[in-house]
Amino acid sequence: MSDRVAELELHAARARRNVVRMIETGHSGHLGGAMSAIDLITALYFDIMNVDPARPDWPERDRFLLSAGHKAMGQYGVLAERGYFDPALLQTYGAMMTALGGHPDMHKLPGVEGNTGALGHGLSISVGAALGLRLAGTTARVFTVMGDGELPEGSNWEAAAAAAHHKVDNLIAIVDNNGLQISGPVAQVMNMAPIAGKFEAFGWAAREINGNDMTEILAALDAAPFTPGKPSVIVAHTTKAKGISFAEDTLAYHYWKPAEGELEQAITELDAKIAECEQKVTR
Repeated sequence: MSDRVAELELHAARARRNVVRMIETGHSGHLGGAMSAIDLITALYFDIMNVDPARPDWPERDRFLLSAGHKAMGQYGVLAERGYFDPALLQTYGAMMTALGGHPDMHKLPGVEGNTGALGHGLSISVGAALGLRLAGTTARVFTVMGDGELPEGSNWEAAAAAAHHKVDNLIAIVDNNGLQISGPVAQVMNMAPIAGKFEAFGWAAREINGNDMTEILAALDAAPFTPGKPSVIVAHTTKAKGISFAEDTLAYHYWKPAEGELEQAITELDAKIAECEQKVTR
């Protein structure tokens, strides 16, 4: 394992612990998608994107949009680990007037580039942002993480068509394909497979990866844009609630209100993972 991968896995483990810390304070939250997307978000903020937490509004920065806004705890966990805000703020999750709402708010928290949560809107915002940056003459890129459960929204495909038409190759979309949404398995609610093939039919360049394998994540993101003149999409096959053994790939943990003993077990498992990752980094 490379030092690059080991360090990112440590940051991701700490970010997952941050998510559980927020649920410990707020007593419930959208666990499943937050945990499945954390490896992707960690790779972006710590390695791939050109950002500076000390200057969150720096004009030349890359932009990140979390289209599936209910996964916000995953972004918050990474932002705290990256140094965008004091981790003590995590203890306010679920409180009145907190900056850490159930969906991200760009007016309350540094590092958040858009207010999302109404599913299917993030890709449209990202296409507009990427076009605007290109017109401004900057080399900044736009990254967005989408949920597989939001793909049936028609606005996604209007945005996909526009991005291809305008050759927006400074846009990289990532689909967090964990296979489960609040109302059931995605394939049963509205089967959108093949996801990569659909984007390719709209004129995108696509790749498929294991979205919880940091080596595969980095290889795909390092290669983007995959084809000059085309927007890129990464279909990341992930595990819902990744990192907590009893919750992984289980629909009931899309939104989690911990039962007796669950919180303690989750903390024990995540602390053990952090210790394991720390040993790999210090070898």
